[in-house]
Amino acid sequence: MPRLASFAVAALLAAAAPLLVSDASAQPAPAASAQPQPASAQATADTVAKVQAFYDSTTSFFSTFTQEFFVKSHNVRKESKGKVTFAKPGKMAWDYDTPAGNRVVSDGTVLKVYEAANKQMFEQNIDKSQYPAALSFLTGTGKLADAFTFLMYPGASMNFPGGHVLVGTPKKENAAYTKVLFYVDASTYHVRRALIVDAQGNRNRFDFVEPKVNVQVNPSTFQLVPPPGTQVIKP
Repeated sequence: MPRLASFAVAALLAAAAPLLVSDASAQPAPAASAQPQPASAQATADTVAKVQAFYDSTTSFFSTFTQEFFVKSHNVRKESKGKVTFAKPGKMAWDYDTPAGNRVVSDGTVLKVYEAANKQMFEQNIDKSQYPAALSFLTGTGKLADAFTFLMYPGASMNFPGGHVLVGTPKKENAAYTKVLFYVDASTYHVRRALIVDAQGNRNRFDFVEPKVNVQVNPSTFQLVPPPGTQVIKP
């Protein structure tokens, strides 16, 4: 893939072609002298079901976000921020404030990733992409329990007080990620952070700030027409 893959948005692409606290690894960090113990299978299943039920009851999701993409081989962190909108079925729009002008948009059929600095846009049909099962529950196109096998840890032992941390292993192997961690607010079952880890140890972390559900969304949110002169890349 061309230069597009160099940007942190490409971490969403890595999972969708560029899509959450001390997360030195995908495994729980030591608490005192011992590893934290996972919750029972029943407690874990109950929490997964409550998270799924919460998002099943929604039609849209909006939040500002911060993103940190860590490239392990180079020990480099790239930070960005912006606003994200999801709507059912299968629609999403990541609008970046930094780097300014970058966008990741899906209308439910086509995924487009625009990198403003290089005037490049990657475009691919959703059904041919590795669409991120990590976040598909937000768009009504996937179920957490269908996509992942989970272990759950108490938030207090994972630097996330007041919540639970669901550590998901994909049920089907893919090149995009080997672990996904969901940081869940215990009072609302909102996912407040998501951390995507790939086989090379690269980590893509999203923190959702003041998320809102069932907001009205303008259909134009999921449209992306690049400026004249943009190089459009199709696999």
